[in-house]
Amino acid sequence: MKFLLTLLVVLSAFAALRAASRPRDAQSMQHKLDYIESNGRSAHPKPSPTLFTQNEVNAYLASDYVKLPAGVKFVELEGNDGVVTGKTEIDFDRIREGVHSSNPLLSVFTGTHHVIVVVHAHGEARQGHVHVDSVSIDGIEVPRFILELFVEKYLQPKYPYVGLDSQFELPDRIDSATVGSHQLTVIQK
Repeated sequence: MKFLLTLLVVLSAFAALRAASRPRDAQSMQHKLDYIESNGRSAHPKPSPTLFTQNEVNAYLASDYVKLPAGVKFVELEGNDGVVTGKTEIDFDRIREGVHSSNPLLSVFTGTHHVIVVVHAHGEARQGHVHVDSVSIDGIEVPRFILELFVEKYLQPKYPYVGLDSQFELPDRIDSATVGSHQLTVIQK
């Protein structure tokens, strides 16, 4: 019993320390984003890498700095060697609001569900590249053609740059972005 009580106290203290570090991590992320923006305005940006930790990114996404789209309850990301896994809870009815479809294949996108998205992502030569590998809803993988229908019908009208394979210009003279083990490294030129 004494061991169990000690374990609970240690776990509670760890949870409190982790929660207390979240605002610092979010502030650290904002500070780094401000640096990238100001460095990008320079005629000759400093090419030294800027490193974002996974904890900073997740704290930032959970903070008041970011307004998530309607229907997205939270986002938690994990990076590992070019692959980003995102976990979220989505209220699909909020996302679909105002847009209706009689296509029965899209009926999977109703109600609130846990969603996991796995993507390959990187940036090179000032271009960002994102390829969606898989999406699962409540542990069931959604076929790619159904994802394409959903993106086309519900997401692209609001966010035209979103797709299952996206390429876009990186802002602030970012030349490369590399997803590593629980971190993202950005280099400007």
